[in-house]
Amino acid sequence: MNAFDELMAFQRETEALSQIAGRLGWDQETMMPRGAAEQRAEESGALQAVIHARRTDPRVGDWLAAADAPDQAGAAQLRLIRRSYERTQRVPADLATALARLTSRAQGVWAEARSKDDFAAFAPVLAEVVRLKREEGQALAGDGDAYDALMDEFEPGATGAQLQAMFDEMRPGLVALRQRALSQPEHPPVSGKFAAQKQMQLARELARQFGYDMTRGRLDKAVHPFSSGSGSDVRITTRTSEDDPFNCLYATIHETGHACYEQRIDPAYALSPLGQGVSMGVHESQSRIYENQLGRSRAYCGWLYGQMRDRFGDMGVADADAFYRAVNRVHRGFIRTESDEVQYNLHIMLRFDLERALIAGDLSVADLETAWNDRFKADFGYDVTRASDGCLQDVHWSVGLFGYFPTYSLGNVYAGCLHEALRQTVPDLEAQLADGDLTAATTWLEENVQRHGGLYEPRELITRACGAEPKAAPLMAYLDTKFGALYPT
Repeated sequence: MNAFDELMAFQRETEALSQIAGRLGWDQETMMPRGAAEQRAEESGALQAVIHARRTDPRVGDWLAAADAPDQAGAAQLRLIRRSYERTQRVPADLATALARLTSRAQGVWAEARSKDDFAAFAPVLAEVVRLKREEGQALAGDGDAYDALMDEFEPGATGAQLQAMFDEMRPGLVALRQRALSQPEHPPVSGKFAAQKQMQLARELARQFGYDMTRGRLDKAVHPFSSGSGSDVRITTRTSEDDPFNCLYATIHETGHACYEQRIDPAYALSPLGQGVSMGVHESQSRIYENQLGRSRAYCGWLYGQMRDRFGDMGVADADAFYRAVNRVHRGFIRTESDEVQYNLHIMLRFDLERALIAGDLSVADLETAWNDRFKADFGYDVTRASDGCLQDVHWSVGLFGYFPTYSLGNVYAGCLHEALRQTVPDLEAQLADGDLTAATTWLEENVQRHGGLYEPRELITRACGAEPKAAPLMAYLDTKFGALYPT
């Protein structure tokens, strides 16, 4: 074999090991017995050490120097392998292993602390995670910004300064729209008891409807909904509340967007750098457009209302219009994943500022809970009264995902651009959604985004799909139009 072929064969084994590592994480959040946490930490650390050794193997550098790309896809493979190789080389192996062991253990500590609303029980291990992530960021950044270096893993090319400017542009409009909605009588939610088993049955049907291939995936429950895997094994989770069926159904649609992205990448890219989503911002664009612009649209809500009425009977709403208002109600609340579209990005801006301060050393973990609660009161106008509604609600920091949160808002921006382009391409989309037909929408997303995997850089991919550089204006226009009608002056 030539250098390119040897490199790709080696890389295929590395990608397979990475998938196994991801499966350990899935098992930890779904099936693993609680008493196995310490052993799982050792297992995860050992596997991460092997993966790190392969990613820094000197032969990779030799192959990269000698390899000639046979085509466009090959050139993209080399670009991504080189980026990963250079990035991984900067992180000492003992640090990568320590992080894998620590975050595996910290995840269990977080879950226990969250269940007891006890931030103090989580703070020591979080402080250690922050210390190691700061060390990792500094190793990656050299003379640059440590937070930018961490964020680059999730959204290549993006910087904290760029995102801060985007957030500053978005914030006034979001705050004004929020104040407008909350100054009016609140749309009533659905009411009643919604059996968990029936929720899960409907959730599986919705996942299939949006294109999720259950022969190559599965839907389970977890504390925090997530998607895991790529190619022929892509798994999703959700959660249920008998008082709030939307928690389950829309979390499922959201994770289905992530999963369909992974399942629909060109099979020729399987177990290679191109065989996964190109960035978390693009990934989030798929989950958010599935969940919001499609799943929460007036047309689709009309169809979903009939499905839920048949399964659950009276839901305390008079008709499909009242159901649509219930699905999209702007309301006071604490939980990011349960937030409406208007306030969601304000949750992200809070986390973005706090985690940047943690990595910069401007905020200590000991002061995090107070800082969170103070910032939440300033942004949302009411007090956080328990840690599970505040700084313990998200799993991300426990598993070391610093730099991940801003990609949620970037994904919303990308979704706004994609939705605008989709509606121009499929002018009768409303009629299709009213029939519960997602085929045209999901096919367009497959053809223009999902099948390419990592072939293009994130902004290039969105630009090619939409015919213009991504910007916040389409998202803000969509929100103004939708919620302006729901909450007229």
